[in-house]
Amino acid sequence: MPIRIRLTIAFAAATALVLAAAAAFVYVQLRADLDESVDATLATRAAAVARSGAAAGVAGDSEDSFAQVLARDGRIADAAGGARGPVEPRAGERPVPGVDGTARVLVRPAGANVVVVGQSLEDRDEVLAGLVTAFAVGGPLAILLASLLGYGLAGAGLRPVEAMRARAAAGDERLPLPPARDEIRRLGETLNEMLARLRRSFERERRFVADASHELRTPLAVLKTELEAALRTGDAGPETQAAISSAIEECDHLAQLADDLLVIARSGEGQLPVRPEPLAAGPLLEGMRDRFADRAARDGRAIHVQGTGVTVRGDPLRVRQALGNLVDNALRHGAGDIVLSAERDDGGVTLEVSDGGPGFGPDIAAEAFERFTRGDQARTRGGTGLGLAIVRAIAEAHGGRATLAGSTVRVWMPSQGPLSGAVEDHRP
Repeated sequence: MPIRIRLTIAFAAATALVLAAAAAFVYVQLRADLDESVDATLATRAAAVARSGAAAGVAGDSEDSFAQVLARDGRIADAAGGARGPVEPRAGERPVPGVDGTARVLVRPAGANVVVVGQSLEDRDEVLAGLVTAFAVGGPLAILLASLLGYGLAGAGLRPVEAMRARAAAGDERLPLPPARDEIRRLGETLNEMLARLRRSFERERRFVADASHELRTPLAVLKTELEAALRTGDAGPETQAAISSAIEECDHLAQLADDLLVIARSGEGQLPVRPEPLAAGPLLEGMRDRFADRAARDGRAIHVQGTGVTVRGDPLRVRQALGNLVDNALRHGAGDIVLSAERDDGGVTLEVSDGGPGFGPDIAAEAFERFTRGDQARTRGGTGLGLAIVRAIAEAHGGRATLAGSTVRVWMPSQGPLSGAVEDHRP
């Protein structure tokens, strides 16, 4: 439940408690005052009857009050008012025949007789009932008005927090601060300081990754060239040649990792540079097949190409990098033959890479495109957990998306239109 609603409910509940307590206090106090007024009137009447010894003229002809002078044997010596028959000489509130509602009775001795006076409490009860009705009608209205007021006050109090949330959702660097120097302003200042530290830390790590990736590319290229030259001489034995071939393959993996890290660093800025152009799907997919054909053959697997009659709009380097990562993942962690295909779909083109393996497990399928996500199989066979993250970054830079279904990964890219990450790319 939103904080604003919770504050409103709390405000309404507090208002209801205050009103209930106030109503109870007013009711009890008013009843006591009315009873005291009735008692004073009855005491005056009883004193007048005791002095005169006669009830006539004290209670008058009103049926709401009465006065009686009773003998010791209970006979009525004199009476006035609406009571019928002798009234039991017992003080308190009780029904009296001939008097409407409950009567309040007062008893006083008067020589050899007893004076009994009383008055109906119907007027008092009507006043109290009117008070209860007023609270019953006005109370909910007061609670409703108080709730609306509380809702408005809660909204006004939380408006700076909502402004901070909206600014944070928009990706702005600093959160707005309210003018009042209260707890919310101190919270905003603390969050701004924390965001500044996080930005500085992120920028340092991004620059480090980018610089390290750049620095790794040249020595890896030189190392691969030297190994390939050593392999071409043919002077080494079969075991040495196999070791050199394995080292060359690892150089390719390290070079791919350096490229992936560079893509991660650039996509972290929100703008992965791409230079889109029309690409024929046939040569693109066949190039991927030829690139990994020898590696697949060593594992007794094959790579097939389907749907080569479509054109993809994308950056050649980035699209090949995405497909290369997918094929590399299929060779590392999949099974059976690999199928590369392209088809028109939903106003764009879908590039698909699939194999006959079990695919991603349900434990990591939902997070497969996150950076450094690896399943148990990937941990045993190697891998950095960056491949699918790179694929998604490249797809999103082209205004597309990447999805996963079992052992099949699909990359959809629009055929035309603006590209969210398209900026000028100054690559060597």
